[in-house]
Amino acid sequence: MPAVAPYIPTDAELAALAAALGARLRDNHDHLVTAESCTGGWIAKCVTDIAGSSDWFDCGMAAYSYEAKQALLGVRPQTLEDFGAVSRETVVEMVSGALIHSGATVAVAVTGIAGPSGGTPEKPVGTVWVAWKRRGGYAKAEVFRFDGDREAVRRQTVAAALRGLEAL
Repeated sequence: MPAVAPYIPTDAELAALAAALGARLRDNHDHLVTAESCTGGWIAKCVTDIAGSSDWFDCGMAAYSYEAKQALLGVRPQTLEDFGAVSRETVVEMVSGALIHSGATVAVAVTGIAGPSGGTPEKPVGTVWVAWKRRGGYAKAEVFRFDGDREAVRRQTVAAALRGLEAL
């Protein structure tokens, strides 16, 4: 059976996801915070490309290094040492920390290995953890295994993050 190419969302599709999310957040009087590692702020860029996003977007934090994850999001050094940056434990602390350090009511966090290097047999390139949380609620986290090059992995991550927020 031939390999199936991954579906890579276009800029227009990402914009449509962000616009639909923004309308829902605005209607519910919610505000969003993003905590991003492997996407480097791409989720925040997508949502702030939408006119009027200041009505529902609070802030975004691009926390790439271990030190930034600790300083900006309150990820515990022990979590990073025991589980690594690309783990359920880390992404849950990231999404919780984003809410603690912002005025937002909903949050999304992403951490993963976009490639082309950095993967291991346990965590290959394309491994991405995404977490979503509503203030006062429990975090939901999901692991994805995306295919493709660095750009493809990052695009798929942004789409998954936005879709998960829509379902929150």
